[in-house]
Amino acid sequence: MMMTKTLPLIALLLASTPVLIPATTAFAEAQPAKKVFPPIARTAFKTPAFDLALRTDTQTLAHLSPGGDTAFDFVPAAREAERAGDGYVHIGDIHIRLKSGSGAWQDFSSAHARKPIVKLAARGNILAAADISASMGAGIPLRVERHWVNDNGVLALGFTLVNTSREPVEIGALGMPMVFDNIILDRDLDQAHAQASFVDPYIGRDAGYVQVTRLNGQGPALLVLPEKNTPLEAYRPVLEARAAPKDDIFTDRSPRTQVSEGFYDWTVASKGFVEKEWAKAGPQWNDATSIILAPGQSRTIGLRFVTSPSIRGIEDTLVANRRPVAVGIPGYVVPTDQQASLYLKSPSPVAKIESFPAGALTATPTESGTGWARYDVKASGWGQARLTVTYADGQAQTVSYYITKPLEQVMADIGHFTTTSQWYEGKDDPFQRSPAILSYDREENKILTQDGRVWVAGMSDEGGAGSWVAAAIKQLDNPNPEEVAKLERMVNETVLGHLQVAQGPQAGAVKKSLFYYDPKLFPDYYDPSINWKNWTAWPKKEADDLGRSYNYPHVAIGHWVLYRLARDSQGLVKQHDWRFYLDWAYRTSVAMMRDAPYYAQFGQMEGDVFLDILKDLKREGLTTQATEMEKLMKGRADHWRTLKYPFGSEMAWDSTGQPEVYAWMRYFGYQPQADVTKEVILGYDPTIPSWGYNGNARRYWDFLYGGKVSRIERQIHHYGSALNAVPLFDAYRQNPDDLHLLRVAYGGMMGGITNIDQQGFGSAAFHSWPDMMQWDALTGDYGMGFYGHAIASATYAVQDRDLGWLGFGGKVTGDGATVHIVPQDGARRRLFIAPAGLWITLEAGRIASADYDGASGQVVLTLDPADAATAKARLLFETTTKDGKPYAIAGATADRGGYAIPLGAATTRVTLTPR
Repeated sequence: MMMTKTLPLIALLLASTPVLIPATTAFAEAQPAKKVFPPIARTAFKTPAFDLALRTDTQTLAHLSPGGDTAFDFVPAAREAERAGDGYVHIGDIHIRLKSGSGAWQDFSSAHARKPIVKLAARGNILAAADISASMGAGIPLRVERHWVNDNGVLALGFTLVNTSREPVEIGALGMPMVFDNIILDRDLDQAHAQASFVDPYIGRDAGYVQVTRLNGQGPALLVLPEKNTPLEAYRPVLEARAAPKDDIFTDRSPRTQVSEGFYDWTVASKGFVEKEWAKAGPQWNDATSIILAPGQSRTIGLRFVTSPSIRGIEDTLVANRRPVAVGIPGYVVPTDQQASLYLKSPSPVAKIESFPAGALTATPTESGTGWARYDVKASGWGQARLTVTYADGQAQTVSYYITKPLEQVMADIGHFTTTSQWYEGKDDPFQRSPAILSYDREENKILTQDGRVWVAGMSDEGGAGSWVAAAIKQLDNPNPEEVAKLERMVNETVLGHLQVAQGPQAGAVKKSLFYYDPKLFPDYYDPSINWKNWTAWPKKEADDLGRSYNYPHVAIGHWVLYRLARDSQGLVKQHDWRFYLDWAYRTSVAMMRDAPYYAQFGQMEGDVFLDILKDLKREGLTTQATEMEKLMKGRADHWRTLKYPFGSEMAWDSTGQPEVYAWMRYFGYQPQADVTKEVILGYDPTIPSWGYNGNARRYWDFLYGGKVSRIERQIHHYGSALNAVPLFDAYRQNPDDLHLLRVAYGGMMGGITNIDQQGFGSAAFHSWPDMMQWDALTGDYGMGFYGHAIASATYAVQDRDLGWLGFGGKVTGDGATVHIVPQDGARRRLFIAPAGLWITLEAGRIASADYDGASGQVVLTLDPADAATAKARLLFETTTKDGKPYAIAGATADRGGYAIPLGAATTRVTLTPR
């Protein structure tokens, strides 16, 4: 989307330092010139886990480093001086909304207009204490005392609220700002990965916590845990002051931009928000509550700060700190034809488990024998649901689920919706977008032929290409003849020759948008209710620009899917043969390097498709093309290999390019760089007991460019979730002992289909802020995420040391020495048997079931019967682990690096035997 002068490719590949896209681009608001601020006085303390400092005047947290590592800081200490004034929140501040008697809600904030605090004596294990009532604002009917404590080596923050009035006080909102250093402004990628952190909440009431992970994925990680009576009920954004309503004092003056996600409140009580700002929102993660204090009554709340040695060690750290822990297998997105398991570990036994809505989820206890209480979870209905686990000690834990249709039906739904409701034929369309699959507005239930961000209606960039990319990749494993026919029409009549240059020296290059803004040329076309004054309303010259590499994978996917269908199916693709489409996939790949070299130096979303195209060129014996493409891609990989964190993009920081970087590092044998990439992904991609945050790769700015509600906001299951799952699946197949990789990957891959509604509309992402809690109404860039889901859909049969046999994507049952596997994923073409390290893929045909003999290692596949388009299966397999045995197949015909297996009217059995 950003116009940048292109540079010769060789110059880019010779560069030895990361490209820093400055924060003053169109993607981030310009920042004022840096001012020099006087230093802030601090008082230093030590605990066994931390070196810390409190501001001397306010006693808010000014420094928090892991013990002995003062070069790194979890909080934005380097910005303490510039954030010292009124209106800047810090850890140690508090927000309170209350009403006295029958009065109206009133808001009080310790940060809005600071007043001198009254310091209290610090005795025993108390590091610092103060009465901060004066700083809360005039007229507050509470005394608010804050204390910092070294509690047997654990840093703790507590507040005691005392009703000093003669009337009952109802506290309807109670929040503690979580201010951690997620600010990327003025940092290059090396600095950001070394110094900044990301924050993820488990909004699970008494079992809730906040995890703070470094961008490089390395430990230690910071965990913020609740003291008694301090549930994490909601996670409220602390709005940027200049963008908030005038009467909102629960704000922060720091800019919320692409280079800073902003801060959030650990919200203990939320009734006061639900009655006002959140009244029109969708269901919250938890029921809203309030706190009532009688005259003279007090309530103490607090948080504890502990470290986990690594991201993978977070759950063990929670157990060690006697916190209730929930682990969902395979995750928290449950199709109605599948069964999940929930493992619970708590110091107190389970008293009851309830479903909200009633009947949506049933949790049946079953034998575990592992130290965990295990429950089989079955789902019915559709959409969001929640289990509330109440323990004998009275603590309540919530686990959030999403219920979907069986995945085969989900695939059918999105294929049908994109090729019917979103199918556009406008013979007189002046922008030559017909026929096409265009973006869609679910609120208006209509195709978007116009948008002030022209690419949204222009079939390109992510916000405009998303829908037709989804329609295309759906056909890869779930082809429908009518849908394929429309895809072929769109590629040949609209993409080739209009969106993509078809002839001449720039053949294969891709435009930024077919739609553009030219009121002189089309004076009566443009909707006057749309704001056409923004930079996003590109004129034709800018829309025709060929220099944005991110548009090229979208087009390559369309060609590559048609190649695969033409090559491995019968009668589906009719306009051209497979060579035509593979050639255009190749030409698109090469054109990206020739005509869009600047951004081609970065990893691309859906860039995995280039590796698949290269492999297919090799399998087809197209040596000249394969050699040229491999040379170009190796130039990129060799460049990335020279960088510590080769994850740049048009943004200052991004979660887009890591999957393609990982893919080429693996392909060219650069395993150390692949390992760095994997760990970086884990830094922004958590495993948390919630469908929304589990596997949810961080993204918080793309609602601006593809959403209907356009704002900086943490997005739930934006396309990054499923795309970043792809390299984690690959990493797991190399190391099946690392179950954490599989859990995060599966969460992201399955998160990528929660966007699809019951009719098949795919939303750009879910709005996580509690004033919305609903899916965005535009399709936007969702298709990139569905691409990740489609290419990663598989069944994993796992034998865990503690939990036994587990199924991810299918049903896995043990019967003596033999394990029976029934795939239930959306493709039924990919299967990984972890103890054997055996990765099985089909490019035609489907797996009905598989049987694995643990003693001999033999695998017997049962394949579906033939259908009208599939007379034979095409099977590939490999052993992915270092100590795994290679496998062989008998009675199959070698075919392009795999095997062709004739199918009949009944199922076909295929035996794979270890050598």
